[in-house]
Amino acid sequence: MDSQVHEEEKVNPLKIFQRNLIVFLLIVGAFYGGHYYGKRGYEIDIKRNPPSVEIKNRNSSSSEIDFAHFWEVWELARTKHLDRPHDPEDMLNGAIIGMVNSLGDPYTSFLPAEANELVISSLNGKYQGIGAELGLREGRLIVIAPLDGSPAKSAGVRSGDCIVEIAGENTLGITLTEAVAKIRGDEGTTITLTLQRGQEEPFEVPIKRGVITLSSVTWEDKGDGTAYIRVSRFGSDTNKDWNKAVSEINVQMAEFDTLVLDLRGNPGGYMDSAVYLASEFLDRGDVVMYQENALGEEDPYEDTRVGAFEDLPAMFVLMDGGSASASEILAAGLKENLGEEVTIIGVTSFGKGTIQDAKDFSDGSALHVTIAKWLTPEKNWVHEKGIDPDIDVELTIEDFNEERDPQLEKALELAKEI
Repeated sequence: MDSQVHEEEKVNPLKIFQRNLIVFLLIVGAFYGGHYYGKRGYEIDIKRNPPSVEIKNRNSSSSEIDFAHFWEVWELARTKHLDRPHDPEDMLNGAIIGMVNSLGDPYTSFLPAEANELVISSLNGKYQGIGAELGLREGRLIVIAPLDGSPAKSAGVRSGDCIVEIAGENTLGITLTEAVAKIRGDEGTTITLTLQRGQEEPFEVPIKRGVITLSSVTWEDKGDGTAYIRVSRFGSDTNKDWNKAVSEINVQMAEFDTLVLDLRGNPGGYMDSAVYLASEFLDRGDVVMYQENALGEEDPYEDTRVGAFEDLPAMFVLMDGGSASASEILAAGLKENLGEEVTIIGVTSFGKGTIQDAKDFSDGSALHVTIAKWLTPEKNWVHEKGIDPDIDVELTIEDFNEERDPQLEKALELAKEI
């Protein structure tokens, strides 16, 4: 056989040279490739059956973080836990959620695909559940606001209620994502919440889930030239619903000189929508809000359009503890630009002064991360303080049970005096 090879080499010296050159280049490529990826925290995994090469990132962008520890824990948990096997996707989502929660910011959250779909549905005004916006305050799960026409509101759930238990399970230490997943469910099923209202004893409230379908903007002619507009959220359809309401008011109301804008129980939503609605009342160039980034740089959001209500002589804005985020942007933008023309009635608002950016991933999950704070036109930060009303009017339990609305009544009373 040796002689045959020797004869072949004599006959084909070019082939021998090409083969040796390819081997040499592969060795050099492997060396420098391995050096390149190794220096950057990657690992090359060469599998023989079937042949494949997989490059894995083992480190983060920080050279101080050693991800080998993470992978060691991952492998031990995957292979040693009593109830194995576990779904790797569930483990991955759990790891990501834990990482995000370590930031200590209740508004920065990772949403697995199912939870993200529910959030998007609620912003669009249609989903299955109880119809309540949730939040965390001082580590406690609270109801920011029950939504109009929702099972939660019909069951007597109120803004500010603390959810002590969900279906008998304590909520201490629960994340918003976990709470949403436990409370949401199919139409017709029942979930029992244990609530605490102020310093009262906790009490159970069974709530039958339903399909929540809400228009984000509704309006009524209250007579005497007063229009009432209710904005329940700032979703993807809010600008369109708002334009429709404005058009109907201008056509159907022969006399219109006073507006009651109801933002009670509105948990917020899209910031740009709040700026859009504020522009209905302000002059072009007026600053609705500022966005301040981590470096302290301020970016103004100005009125850029001609609105239908720029010359309105008086406006009354209703707010409560469930008015948050975009609701507060709108109220503060109106009050600090128009001064005494705007009267805020109710109680102090929720106080959410941060802005989140949503990054959607191909698997349907999303990361909502706090990227900035927002400031009022006078550069006040309402975070965890809220907006105080000009006229303090509380809605008592007796008012609620007897379906009285002293806040709206006060606004209509003052409107008649204009």
